[in-house]
Amino acid sequence: MTPKEKIIDLFRTNVKGKTPNVDGKNERHDGKKGHWLEEQFGITANADNEADLWGYELKNETSSKTTFGDWSANVYVFTTPRYASLFAGKAKFEKQNSFVKIFGKPNEAKGGRYSWSGSPCPKIDSYNDFGQILLIESNKDIVALYSYSQDKRTDKADIVPKELQIDNLEIARWYGEHSPTPKRTDKCLKAKLEDKFNDKGWFTCKTNERGEYDKICFGKPVNYDEWILLVRKGIVFFDSGMYEGNKRPYSQWRANNDFWDSLITETYE
Repeated sequence: MTPKEKIIDLFRTNVKGKTPNVDGKNERHDGKKGHWLEEQFGITANADNEADLWGYELKNETSSKTTFGDWSANVYVFTTPRYASLFAGKAKFEKQNSFVKIFGKPNEAKGGRYSWSGSPCPKIDSYNDFGQILLIESNKDIVALYSYSQDKRTDKADIVPKELQIDNLEIARWYGEHSPTPKRTDKCLKAKLEDKFNDKGWFTCKTNERGEYDKICFGKPVNYDEWILLVRKGIVFFDSGMYEGNKRPYSQWRANNDFWDSLITETYE
């Protein structure tokens, strides 16, 4: 059997006609159905940035958008020597909490907890009301910039430290094709993307109207040049979930499911 045939066989044996059994799993965890699906294919959770199964990456389809990866920035303004002292706390996560209070917004539904998500999250080539924008540099790095003059918050002078009340302040940077060091934490986007998606490609399992898995779909590989073009067009977007009190930055890069569907080349039942 080829790797693809093995995956199709696992689907037909372990997945087809079933609904995810999430009994005993954390009901508040959004990824519980995806974890069940991974288990059916014998995929164990790990921190390796490699394709899940024989060179293919498994993507669990969610309601409207699907994630390429949770890829944090390599550099944040609160970790840079020049500005780190302006953020409260000693540990990195404490400074991250300070960052979201300056560049994010409070969520009243969460008791006023601050997050760098939703409307403060920068989008490509257009400033948001928080004075933030995503740009792609000539070396294919992605940077998030803050400009005080573009910040529409009426109380911005009370929120933003005086030293940060400037334009074109780099608040986050993702290395594109090259990293300045071999450290794992400095891995560039090209390596993160292509390790997962530019081997054999990817596959997903789709459900019918009853919520039962009924077919498996395969999509073509994706390289960084293709991916960065999608970012430039806004098809792939940064979907930050960073929030106060959580050490993880939660930096998802996603695309809507209709785009993922356009990449499908083969379907099997």
